Amino acid sequence: MADSKVLLEVKDLITEFRTEDGVMTAVNKISFTLNRGETIGIVGESGSGKSVTSLSIMRLIPSPPGRIAGGQIIYHHKEKGPIDLVALTEKEMREFRGNEISMIFQEPMTSLNPVFTCGDQVAEAIMLHQKKNKTEARQMTLDLFKKVQLPRPEKILDAYPHQISGGQKQRVMIAMAMSCNPGILIADEPTTALDVTVQATILDLMRELRDEIDTSIIFITHDLGVIAEIADRVIVMYKGDIVEQGPIKDIFSNPQHPYTKGLLACRPPLEKRYSELPTIANFMGKDENGKLIELQSNIEEVIARVTISDEVHSQRLVELKKQEPLLQVKNLCTWFPSTKNFFGKTIDYVKAVDNISFDVYPGETLGLVGESGCGKTTTGRSILRLAPVTSGEIIYKGRNILNVSDSEMKALREEMQIIFQDPYSSLNPRMTIGGAIMEPMQVHGIYNSDKERKERVEHLLDTVGLPGAHFSRYPHEFSGGQRQRICIARALALNPSFIICDESVSALDVSVQAQVLNLLIKLREEFKFTYIFISHDLSVVKFMSDRMVVMNKGKIEEMGPADSIYNNPQQEYTKGLISAIPKGRIEDIERRIAERHAGVGA
Repeated sequence: MADSKVLLEVKDLITEFRTEDGVMTAVNKISFTLNRGETIGIVGESGSGKSVTSLSIMRLIPSPPGRIAGGQIIYHHKEKGPIDLVALTEKEMREFRGNEISMIFQEPMTSLNPVFTCGDQVAEAIMLHQKKNKTEARQMTLDLFKKVQLPRPEKILDAYPHQISGGQKQRVMIAMAMSCNPGILIADEPTTALDVTVQATILDLMRELRDEIDTSIIFITHDLGVIAEIADRVIVMYKGDIVEQGPIKDIFSNPQHPYTKGLLACRPPLEKRYSELPTIANFMGKDENGKLIELQSNIEEVIARVTISDEVHSQRLVELKKQEPLLQVKNLCTWFPSTKNFFGKTIDYVKAVDNISFDVYPGETLGLVGESGCGKTTTGRSILRLAPVTSGEIIYKGRNILNVSDSEMKALREEMQIIFQDPYSSLNPRMTIGGAIMEPMQVHGIYNSDKERKERVEHLLDTVGLPGAHFSRYPHEFSGGQRQRICIARALALNPSFIICDESVSALDVSVQAQVLNLLIKLREEFKFTYIFISHDLSVVKFMSDRMVVMNKGKIEEMGPADSIYNNPQQEYTKGLISAIPKGRIEDIERRIAERHAGVGA
């Protein structure tokens, strides 16, 4: 007889996909349980099988090419008793989806239908599962929008997905998932690429809803820091297998598997400064037979090897400031028309960048940090003249580039490059990656022939850690981390001296993020690059940057050495950003566990 507290049992689950190369096992005979009112975190890199596990529970594996090839998924229904979801017909399973088990998908924009209002989409789920009429469903939707703390809920009822922010779209998805008071809520990367402040409020919201309606949560993410904020137990997955599972405190205080140690170590630190981030490769590798082996058992030893003293970093700042600035931004304004009068004259503006000034020194990394909409991306685009500047000066190597002609600006673009946030949308899907990297060289007439350019491209691919033989492959054949490396290689193609990195690691796994950040630092040291590093994640900006600029509503809140701003923030806005960062500290986990046991709701 199963434990009455157990709500879900996954037993020896196997999920596989047929590919051109044969059968690929995405989930390999895994077993775990979920108790009533419990939150378990499933963590691992892309390809670990965590999302396929959740889709298997929901019976949403696309068939063909996928199928559940073995095992049981037993849901303990309050009235009907244990039911094996694998054995249900599709019609029977539809009774469970939404009613008993709901899911919040990773990307809310693609999960919401762009041609229906947010209110209609949630109301549709209520009418379908709870047999309510349109008026009742709309009122219930409004109540849900209030519960998930959406601003102006009456307005968002009639808004389309493109008219609201990413964090608001995620709240709409949570409202839809909670609309039928499900027994299990599966959240698949629900906070990836969100601002840390928005992420913190989403996590608070999920904790409150869990305690209010006594639902159980399966929370899937690649970030153990986020897991520490919400989970009671953790399951660590690697290439389809569960390599470790246990209470959250045990996993953080005494990880057993080298893969778990690597995931914990590769998160950017806040209290220390590293020369490079540890990666999973520091902790595990393969022997000659392809079997996983542990390379380094002690996290503290790895961290000690890469930690930089305050004195060494302070000296670097002193040396950087002895130079003439490479870039000077003076009183920069970029305004966009927002309201026009009857005669078409603009009477109001969105002040995306509003009178900001800063310098960047050769070889420095200057971090721009702030929430979505603070103006940091527009600042980067304005510096490269990719956005129309309203007023101010942008002085690069002593020359105001706002006054140069288009032909002169084209020549300057050899020196000034940008790495965009989304590597997939910034690569042409019809062009091989070799062609994409070679194209800027052809436009600027670098090298005498395509043969020489191809040799350069293969060298660049090798520089960013990809085989030159991948020259003829297309973007869809690569992972997110590999595509970001391709974009870095393309930015390097013209031998630039100044690169803007715009949210270039925000959607990557923490382990892949660590590799890309290490690569950027290595390239800075090797080629003496100067970076402006833009991100909403203060922990990443602090790791990468010598100095940091905190932006809010188009203005600079504060500016100074990155360590000083973190250790002694002057503005309330900066303090809020820092407090929202998931830190994964043992004392925080212990406090949350104590509050949960005391019934406070953590």
